[in-house]
Amino acid sequence: MADESLDDAWASALEEAKPKSGGEEDWDSLAAGNGSGSRSANFSELDSGAAAPAASHNLDFLLDIPLEISVELGRTSMIIDKMLQLSQGSVVELDKAAGEPVEIYVNRKLLGKGEVIVVNDRFGVRITEIISQADRIKNIG
Repeated sequence: MADESLDDAWASALEEAKPKSGGEEDWDSLAAGNGSGSRSANFSELDSGAAAPAASHNLDFLLDIPLEISVELGRTSMIIDKMLQLSQGSVVELDKAAGEPVEIYVNRKLLGKGEVIVVNDRFGVRITEIISQADRIKNIG
């Protein structure tokens, strides 16, 4: 008895969901685009002069987004046994020579290269090369 009332509830819900224009259309014909109720959307033309202030405002909003900048001095690989033997004072040899340019990353994407400098007892990086826009777009993916 409960199954029959549940079936009746589903049947009435499906009847309510059927399209009202003509009553003969079914969901398959609507999905295929054969229904008479389908029509293309009409959009008004955008005024090019009105978009400029909004674009400027949107750009100002983006200027406050923080970015993570990191500099890679070099890399190496080692097996777990050697890594477990490291202790304070151990030296890890990197694949770059002293004075060789370091890579500069912004949000883990390569931006360019630079040289390490010391300013007031702190390390810094002087940017010597920024990769081309085409290469930056390739690195995004």
